Amino acid sequence: MKAMAEPGPGLVGTGSVPPGSVSLSVSSNLSAFTSLRRYGTELSVAEIKRKLELVVGVSAPWMELELRGAGGEFLARLEPDDALLGSFPVSDGCGLHVGPIVPNVTPMIPNVPHVPFPAVLIQLLTPHSAPMSPNGDSVRSFLRRRRWGRFDEDAERQRGAEAEQRRAEEAELAAAMTPGSRCLVSVPGQPQHRGTIAYVGLTDFKPGHWVGVRYDEPVGKHDGSVGGRRYFECPHPYGAFVRPQRVTVGDYPEEDDGLDEL
Repeated sequence: MKAMAEPGPGLVGTGSVPPGSVSLSVSSNLSAFTSLRRYGTELSVAEIKRKLELVVGVSAPWMELELRGAGGEFLARLEPDDALLGSFPVSDGCGLHVGPIVPNVTPMIPNVPHVPFPAVLIQLLTPHSAPMSPNGDSVRSFLRRRRWGRFDEDAERQRGAEAEQRRAEEAELAAAMTPGSRCLVSVPGQPQHRGTIAYVGLTDFKPGHWVGVRYDEPVGKHDGSVGGRRYFECPHPYGAFVRPQRVTVGDYPEEDDGLDEL
């Protein structure tokens, strides 16, 4: 007999939260106000950043996201961009703080004493910035001249090569895993959990290789079905998908809590 998992420290219970989504309080360095938003746990960090662009007025490439507990304590930094929201210790009531990465561009903006600093940052960091100086210079041309962000071709090539290498490594790891094997799942910011591999391969909900795991305890997110497609069978909520690098195959027998002997 297995005990139900309790929420981790600093988190609140899920309460009436619909399966697969959480309600987060979004805050930013650019504003004193917060905004309550609901996001699906199957969203990647990159997708959440794109959704936040219109909320905080900052372009996704300039965002750093922090997950905070209900009391404001730091829980985790949301990275890398392909990580899923559900892979972090997130639950209803948590905070999502947006810390913009700000380039030092204020010297190119003369005569702005009457413009509030947050408004300047919003102009600087939005995707379609208006000219910011008398000569018609814009943030886009400023970044292009200095080869920053997406205009840094060398950095873009390096990121592309790293992403390709990561995909190749995932495919290699996935090829060594077979359904039915026992495993240990290690997700950053969460306790390790044992389970059985139930699916290995590509999915419809996200690119790349994924491992479907049937946990020994109800610590997953679904019953093996995501987005209307069934990948494997298990009771709800014993199923989850994780990246291959989070899975270690080995002799991991189901833990016995000894309650059957009472």
